[in-house]
Amino acid sequence: EVQLVQSGGGLVQAGGSLRLSCAASGFTFDDYDIGWFRQAPGKERERISCIRINDGSTFYADSVKGRFTVASVNAKNTVYLRMNNLKSEDTAVYYCAAYKADSSREKCRGLGSWGQGTQVTVSS
Repeated sequence: EVQLVQSGGGLVQAGGSLRLSCAASGFTFDDYDIGWFRQAPGKERERISCIRINDGSTFYADSVKGRFTVASVNAKNTVYLRMNNLKSEDTAVYYCAAYKADSSREKCRGLGSWGQGTQVTVSS
């Protein structure tokens, strides 16, 4: 059974940094993409970053490019999202998700398995 357990998040001032963690179990880590999504109140869920574990290739949405960094520590089956220069518009519930890697489609697309979510609040 795929399990994703998130940690990190919280309250930070604008310009600050946070790191989110997503610890995975129950599947072959190397065979998957791990993505980060967020959803703010009244807005649609947004795919913000993704890493393909077997080759380390990444995706970033324009809204976070240059500020957020995704990385995996394969020995720990864990993916991290480092968020720098946070802005009030980054306030949202953040989720990680696991997708079976498929070279024929974009990273982190299809049917995913989800973490429990964690709140990130950026005060201005």
